[in-house]
Amino acid sequence: MSDKLLTIGMATYDDYDGVFFSIQALRMYHDICNTDQVELIVLDNNPEGKHSDAVQNIVKTAKGKYIPYKEKASSFNKYLITNYSEGKYVLIIDCHVLLVQNAIDVLIDYYNKNPNCKNLIQGPLLYGDLKTVSTHFDPVFRGDMYGIWATNKEAYEKGEPFEIPMQGMGCLSFEREFWPGINERFIGFGAEEGYIAEKFRLNGGKNICIPQLKWMHRFGRPAGVKFPLALEDRVWNYFIGWLEIHKDPEHQMIKDIYNHFKDKLPKGRIDTIFKKAIDGDNNWR
Repeated sequence: MSDKLLTIGMATYDDYDGVFFSIQALRMYHDICNTDQVELIVLDNNPEGKHSDAVQNIVKTAKGKYIPYKEKASSFNKYLITNYSEGKYVLIIDCHVLLVQNAIDVLIDYYNKNPNCKNLIQGPLLYGDLKTVSTHFDPVFRGDMYGIWATNKEAYEKGEPFEIPMQGMGCLSFEREFWPGINERFIGFGAEEGYIAEKFRLNGGKNICIPQLKWMHRFGRPAGVKFPLALEDRVWNYFIGWLEIHKDPEHQMIKDIYNHFKDKLPKGRIDTIFKKAIDGDNNWR
């Protein structure tokens, strides 16, 4: 049995800068990350790319675990961290996320007070002004996704953990034993928000926000995103995920997905995607 208390992992695709600052901030501002209780893992989704040597070097400097992975390019590869982790608890962050001081200590304290924890643990998104936060997503379709940033100001200001419907997935934690897994048919990027929270609920847990587990996410990408972003992939993922949850093509959630996106895709495309999702195909293309 591993003596690691916590695994902190991230996946990257040609984002050395993000990996560098996330890892070094963990080591500089969270003392526990410099102990044997914590292991750091970086899964490199483009291990033959221009960033890979630098990524590997910073992981080595941090005495972390470097995992080259090129089976498929997808933002969902970050959840594979669980497969390689040795910690009793797992904290997955995007490779361009910074955690506020004491965030990890508060997280560990929560687990100590909640043994055999079946909950999905998250925290508020902290914006660039270092004051404004979003504690959760409201479960509403808008734009190209399901979920709208929102804040439960009253619960946040009380400073105690509280239940939320869903949250952005740039920072999430759970007890490894109770990880419910993620659908292997997901492709590309996006749509797991809400879906993963619901899987924890189906397994007897809750989606919990810890106010002190604040995380800042680098949204700006002036050099562009290095991996493909296709709306069709996201729609496919919504169908795949929520069909897994509800097992009913006529469920209202499935209808809401269809109706929200039907006019955002080329004519007839959503019907092709929907049919392939129902038929058990591994790709909508």
